[in-house]
Amino acid sequence: MSLKIELENGLKDALRKSDEVRKRTIRMAMATAKLLEVEKGKPLDDNDILAVLQKELKTREETITEAKRGGREDLVEANQAEIQVLRAFLPQPLSPNELEALVRQVITETSASTIADMGKVMKVLTPRLEGRATGGEASNLVRKLLSGS
Repeated sequence: MSLKIELENGLKDALRKSDEVRKRTIRMAMATAKLLEVEKGKPLDDNDILAVLQKELKTREETITEAKRGGREDLVEANQAEIQVLRAFLPQPLSPNELEALVRQVITETSASTIADMGKVMKVLTPRLEGRATGGEASNLVRKLLSGS
């Protein structure tokens, strides 16, 4: 089942159960996806929807950081609830060991040996992450492994 259909079904379920947090969160993600679809001028595929969900997740994580600085515990709780809703639609994250194994495999495939090869590694690695790890986590690990530290 496509991710778009999963979101639509999740929204219908939230409406039936009167789950305001789930309903609001899914609607915001779907609205963002619809805007991107209009910009692109074609229907979004699962990778595009996945990118939208990850962006929504990152936005909420940043909001939590700012809300903690401002002492706004109500915003922290609300955003944490929305993060849980979004994570239900994302694939299971890679464990640190799985991510390291994948990075090592790509480094071997690309014959990368120095930090100057990082772009080459990330170009191959990023599509394989499929939303199961952030680009930041992956690039930090690639940098660490290529610099030998």
